[in-house]
Amino acid sequence: MARFQILFSFDKKTQVMKINKNIAISESGFIFNPSNGDSFSTNAVGSEIIRHLKDGSSKEEIISELTKTFQIDASTLEKDLGDFFLMLQNYQLLNE
Repeated sequence: MARFQILFSFDKKTQVMKINKNIAISESGFIFNPSNGDSFSTNAVGSEIIRHLKDGSSKEEIISELTKTFQIDASTLEKDLGDFFLMLQNYQLLNE
């Protein structure tokens, strides 16, 4: 768990990861980064993760909500969430 705090720059008080505020995401999962013109597509789970990040949800809140919505176990989701955060970081969608 500490690995994500260091690697992904969680706010130490709230455990919230900061996604770039200018990132736009459509209902269908189309993501646009206006700062560099890059665009991406994601599935429903990815769209929900980004929506939660934009709303300021903590990692624990995201896991709690997504396990209810998508009926996935928390341990699998936590691993997948770490992979997704790494992808967001690689595509420069997260604040440093």
